[in-house]
This record gives sequence, structure tokens and C-alpha cells, in this order.
Amino acid sequence: MTLQQTTQAMPDWTWEFHGHRCPFMPIGYRMGLAAMRELGIGRTTDHGVFALVEIGVGHPQACMADGVMAATGCTYGKLMMERLGYGKVAMVLHAPGKGSVRVYLRSEFQDELATQEFFAYRKRGIEPSQVPPEVAQRAIQVVLDAPEERMFKVARLPDFAFSRPKSSFTKTKCSRCGEYVFERYVRMVDGKPVCIPCSGFAEARPDVLKGGQ
Repeated sequence: MTLQQTTQAMPDWTWEFHGHRCPFMPIGYRMGLAAMRELGIGRTTDHGVFALVEIGVGHPQACMADGVMAATGCTYGKLMMERLGYGKVAMVLHAPGKGSVRVYLRSEFQDELATQEFFAYRKRGIEPSQVPPEVAQRAIQVVLDAPEERMFKVARLPDFAFSRPKSSFTKTKCSRCGEYVFERYVRMVDGKPVCIPCSGFAEARPDVLKGGQ
């Protein structure tokens, strides 16, 4: 069967929000659209839907997270996005009552995209905004023109579990620096409440899938 090629339009504001033109922001945007369609939901404005991006740090594919936020409305500021730190170009969208879906950028498509001249510039340490616009646009166009079925592997996750700590407005002043800290992050030293920086404690990375904060 021949896949029909269609061009995905990107709203102008998404580029301004992201700050530069690159192929991975629109990959994230298209991921978000695919996940929302699979779950039968629209872009969220408040709380209750969560995007968990599998990106790590130190790889340029992390730009996809801005695209996911733009498409789904799941933003860091609303505590609706988490980074899982797996170093993969994938995401999970979790909508309580609707289910969970994982979207992965197919390895074959990653290999195809990697041949674009854009990445030769990036590997030389050239920032995306300094790549010749026509070179960046060619890579972007590959993403915008590709049929979704060729780009993504989309799978329902029937057993996926995710929880969030209950929201609280309660806060306490740190006994050392005098700054407010929300109760979940208060540590006790010599019987007095302190913030994490003043505590001297080494904090383990939170397990976001189990509601760790």
C-alpha cells in the first residue's frame, strides 16, 4: 500500500516559542497531535492530562519537548510534563479516564532524517539559528511532509500507571535563609525546617512515574 503524503502545517507561534527553526520541534508537535487523536482528546488548557517525554540531556532531539508542549498544552509550568531521561525520541501521553499512549519516532525515519545536511552543521557545533535557512528548511520539510505512519510507532499502554503528589498551597519559611519553601520540599535539620539548598542533603532524582517529587 502506498502511503499518502500530506504536509502538516505548523502555527507560526510555535517557532517563535521554540526560538529557532529545527526539525525536532515539529516532530514533537506531530507526536502530540498523534497521541491526542489516539486518545480522542483535544489540547488541554488546565490540568489532568500529562505528557512524559523520554528525552534525556545532551542530545539535540530534546527540542521535541517544546513541540509536545505546543501541541498538547501539557506544559512544565502547569506541572503537566515530565522528562523521563531515557534518551529516546518518544513520549507518553496519559489522560486519566481515557488511557495512555506512547509515540516513538521510528528508527528508520531517524536514519533517513540524519542524512540531512542540517545535522552536519549541528555536529560541528553550529547553533540551529546559524544554520543556513534553506538547509534547515529542507530538514524541516522532510518532517512536515512525511506520512505519519512512516514517522511514528503509536501504541496504547493499557497497564501504564502515573500518579501526581496532591497539590498544596502550604509553605514554611526556611530557618536559615528565611525564604518560603513549599511543604513537600521542607527538610528538618536540628529540629528546624530548612529548604533543600540550606539542608546540605544530597537529593536523589525523583521517580516521576511513582509520583516522586
